[in-house]
Amino acid sequence: MQKAIIIDDERLARAELKKLLLDFGEIEVVGEAANAKEGIDKIEELQPDLIFLDIQMPGKTGFDMLAELDRAPHVIFTTAYDEFALKAFEVNALDYLMKPIEPKRLADAIHKLHQAEEKEMATLAGFNRSMLTENDQVFVKDGERCWFVKLAEVRLFESVGNYAKVYFGTNKPLILKSLNALEERLDERTFFRANRKHIVNFRMIDKVEPYFNGGLLLDLKAGEKIEVSRRQAVKFKEMMSL
Repeated sequence: MQKAIIIDDERLARAELKKLLLDFGEIEVVGEAANAKEGIDKIEELQPDLIFLDIQMPGKTGFDMLAELDRAPHVIFTTAYDEFALKAFEVNALDYLMKPIEPKRLADAIHKLHQAEEKEMATLAGFNRSMLTENDQVFVKDGERCWFVKLAEVRLFESVGNYAKVYFGTNKPLILKSLNALEERLDERTFFRANRKHIVNFRMIDKVEPYFNGGLLLDLKAGEKIEVSRRQAVKFKEMMSL
């Protein structure tokens, strides 16, 4: 069962969509909101899997509202204006429904939801099993926040006890994985175990400098400096040479 919230300033539009959704037994409408502020409150309170979101609302638009969320559920936009279509897909919306909503188009959008969830489950299962390449996308969850991250975008894994901190963009979430377990799964052509605490992405290294006791110092593109132990420095040089 998927929990859904309808966010639209028009009461009749909310009622009509709610009525159409009765044909989809797997979708349960758990709340409604008439503006962005109410929408954020409802999302935080009810933690839905899906939101049906109007774009043009008094005060803040649907896009403004999404920008304020820490964790965005799946989004299906509903609007009377088609000029927002491109931007809707730029923010990774599942679909974009024009009002008045046609039952066939709604069914298509719900089908896309199921496809997205199947992909998420497959990715999640794959993360626990097979070897991962830089082109694989992994699901990272830290508290209430969730991301789909392409491994090529991860520049660093850092050991924090039984957890690993994952560095990508400006984010540094923790996952319940040891660095040893990650090292077994990651492609050594892309990721390198620099020392006891760090695995780095070769492609994210900006500069390599000599360091104490025959070690190396890696400058990553985002500014982190990672020491390569003397033993690993030998391996690093072998891998980097022709």
